[in-house]
Amino acid sequence: MSGGLVALLDDVAALARIAAASVDDVAGAAGRASTKAAGVVIDDTAVTPQYVRGVAAKREIPIIKKIALGSLRNKLLFILPAALILSQFLPWMVTLVLMAGGTYLAFEGAEKVWARLRGHDAHEGTPVADVGPDQEKALVSGAIRTDFILSAEIMVIALNEVATEALVNRAIILTVVAIAITVMVYGIVALIVKMDDIGLHLAETGGERAQALGRGMVRAMPRLLAGVATVGTVAMLWVGGHILLVGAKELGWHAPYAAVHHLETAVADATGGLGSITGWLTNTLFSAIVGIVVGAVVVAVMHVMPRRGGHDDASAHH
Repeated sequence: MSGGLVALLDDVAALARIAAASVDDVAGAAGRASTKAAGVVIDDTAVTPQYVRGVAAKREIPIIKKIALGSLRNKLLFILPAALILSQFLPWMVTLVLMAGGTYLAFEGAEKVWARLRGHDAHEGTPVADVGPDQEKALVSGAIRTDFILSAEIMVIALNEVATEALVNRAIILTVVAIAITVMVYGIVALIVKMDDIGLHLAETGGERAQALGRGMVRAMPRLLAGVATVGTVAMLWVGGHILLVGAKELGWHAPYAAVHHLETAVADATGGLGSITGWLTNTLFSAIVGIVVGAVVVAVMHVMPRRGGHDDASAHH
C-alpha cells in the first residue's frame, strides 16, 4: 500500500516537473514573441495618447479603458483564432501576411517622416473638450479600428516566433502575449496621459521640491510625447524593413538578407567586445533603410503621385 502511494507521489512529482517546464517554455516563448513585436508596441503606445488630446481630464482614463478592452477583444476574439487557423492549415501564408504587415509598417513610418517634412503630424487630430456620449463613442470606435491593424501585426509577428510549437502551446502563448502587451501598452498610455495632471497636482499642493518636480513634469510632457512618437517611427521602419528582409529570404530571394547579414558580421568582427551591440545596430540601420525605401515607394503611390496627377488634370482643364 505504502509502495503504491510512494509511486503515485513520484508520478505526481514528475507531472509537476513537466508542468513547470511547460510553463517556463511558454513564458520564454511569450517573452521572445513580445520582444519581436516591440516596434509595433512602441508605435501603439505613441499613437494612442493622441485620441484623448484635449478631452476633459475626468474622461481620459475611462476612454483609454474602453480602447484597451476593445483592443483585447480584437486580439482574443478575432485575430487569435484567425492566426491559429492560418498557421495550422496554411502555414506558408504566414510569411505573406507578415510581409504585407511589414510593408504597412514601412508605409506608416515613411508617411510620418513625410508628414513631418511637410510640417504636419500624421496622427494629429482635432482636439475636443467635454465630448458628448456620441462623440466619445465615435472616438473610441476609431481608436479601436486603428488598433486592430497594429494588434494584428503584433499577433502575427508573435505567431511567427512560435510557429514550431504545438497548436495548444501556440494558443496559450499568443493569449499571454495579447493580454501582457495590452496591459503594458495601455498602462503606459494611462501614465503618460495623466503625467501632466500629476505634475500639476504636485506643483499646486506639494512642498518646494515636489512643486519643482511637478513643474518639470508638466514642461517635459510635450517633449516626452514627441520622443515617444519619434522612437515609434524609427521602430516601425526598422521592424518593417527587417520583416521584409527575412520574408524575402524565406520566399527564395536571399541576396538582400545575405548582404545585410554580411555587413552585420563584418562590423561585429571589427569591433571586438562591442561586436554584439555594433552588429545589432548595423542590422537595425540597414533594416530601417529598407523600411524607409519601401515605405517611400508606397507613400509616393498612395499620396504623391495621385496628387500630382490631380494637379496635372486640373491644369489641363485650364
